[in-house]
Amino acid sequence: MDDVTGATADVDWSICIRDAEGQKLAWSNADRSMRTASIGKLLLLVEVARQCGAGDLTGATVLARDPELQVADSGIWQHLRIEKLPIDDLCVLTASVSDNLATNVLLKRVGLPRIRDLAESLGLVHTMLLDYVRDHRGPDDPPTLSTGSASELSRLISQLARKDLISSTVSEQVNAWLATGVDLSMVASAFGLDPLAHAVSDQNLLVRNKTGTDTGVRADVGTVGRNDVCFAYAAIANWDAAGPDLRDAALRGMRAIGASLRSVVEGVS
Repeated sequence: MDDVTGATADVDWSICIRDAEGQKLAWSNADRSMRTASIGKLLLLVEVARQCGAGDLTGATVLARDPELQVADSGIWQHLRIEKLPIDDLCVLTASVSDNLATNVLLKRVGLPRIRDLAESLGLVHTMLLDYVRDHRGPDDPPTLSTGSASELSRLISQLARKDLISSTVSEQVNAWLATGVDLSMVASAFGLDPLAHAVSDQNLLVRNKTGTDTGVRADVGTVGRNDVCFAYAAIANWDAAGPDLRDAALRGMRAIGASLRSVVEGVS
C-alpha cells in the first residue's frame, strides 16, 4: 500500500484488503471518510434485497420512469424507449452500468430514511448514500452522492461474499446483481476478465465489484476468489476537483493494487 500512496502524493487514499474471514491483511488510511461517488448505490441494492426478502417489496413490481428523476452520465435506461421496468431489472441496471435513472427511481420507492436505517443497523459510520444522483448540486443539496471508508466497505463486501450480510438470501441476491457489473477499469483490471461476461468463473477467478467515478473520485470495492481462497478489497482515491486532473495517477494506483492482489491470490490458491 505504501508504494501506491507514495507514488501518488497528491491523491488521498483509503485502502483495505481482507481475507475470507474478514480479517484485515493490508491497509492505508482505512478509516478515513472519503467521497465514493456511485459506491453508495451498493447500500441501495442491499436495502432493496432486504425489503424483497422481508416481503415488503417484490422484484416483479414495475416502476415507471420519472422525468423529475432524469439525470445524465452513467446508465442506459435514458437511451431506451421502455417507460417501465420491474425492480429486479432496475437493480441489474444499477449494478451493471451504475444506471443513474434506475438508481433514482429505486431510491424514490425505497426512501433515503430506509437507507440511513440500514447503514446504522450494519454499524456503518462513514459509509452512506446521501442523496439522489443529480446533474448539478446546489447549496441546499448534500455536497456529494455518497461517502465511505475502505475499512467499512471492505467489511461490507466481505460479508456479502460469505453470504452473511443480513441473510444468505439477501447476500446471494446482491451478489447476483453485482455479477453483471461491467466496470473492470480499476483494481479489477488486473485479473484479465471480460468486462461484459464474467458472471461465471474465468481462469478459475471469480470477481464481484462496484465502482464509483466522479470528478476527483475513483473507487472500487469488490471480492476476488479462486478455488477456496477469497479476498475482499476497497480502494478509494480522492483529489482536489478544482486542481489538476489526477485520474491517470489514481488509476495507475488502482491497477497496482490489483496486480498485487492477483499475485497474492495466485500464490496461495
